[in-house]
Amino acid sequence: MPSLTPTGRVILGMIALGKQTGYDIKQLVDKSTRHFWSASYGQIYPELRRLEEQGLVRGQSEPTGGRARTVYTLTPAGEAALSDWLEPAGEPPFEVRDEGMLRLFFSDFGTPEQRIGNLQAMRDSHRRVLTQLEALDEHEDAMPAGPHLTLELGLGLHRWFVEWCEETERRLVQEQRNDAD
Repeated sequence: MPSLTPTGRVILGMIALGKQTGYDIKQLVDKSTRHFWSASYGQIYPELRRLEEQGLVRGQSEPTGGRARTVYTLTPAGEAALSDWLEPAGEPPFEVRDEGMLRLFFSDFGTPEQRIGNLQAMRDSHRRVLTQLEALDEHEDAMPAGPHLTLELGLGLHRWFVEWCEETERRLVQEQRNDAD
């Protein structure tokens, strides 16, 4: 069985949702998984070619309006690879890459105002994502179970993050006042 890259996993999952072009996959990623797993065109198209070479997807030319267009479907081997990857296999790796958290980590080298400003920027960013997720939640009745569970998790995570930033900002502002007295 060929090994799947993280982008390959995303692509197989997106194709499993229905025949997809590279463009369709990118649009679906941007509307669904990008809050926790993004993929760029520069990753998607080369990976589609690799998956096709491995026999996991089949591309078929379906030009539209004079434009070249390839629609991909999963092969039986692709369905098996996706199913194998979905099998629980110990503890899944967890990685957070958040520049706001990185700035917070190094904030001892800045000013208290910079630290608070970075907390505010983190809070505002998570509020924006929370607003986007809440808009998706309004249509949750039409959503399959897996994406809905992921949406619930994202809502809880971003709500907590906003609350934590607000509480931490209040605490830091109070500490600044106490230091000034």
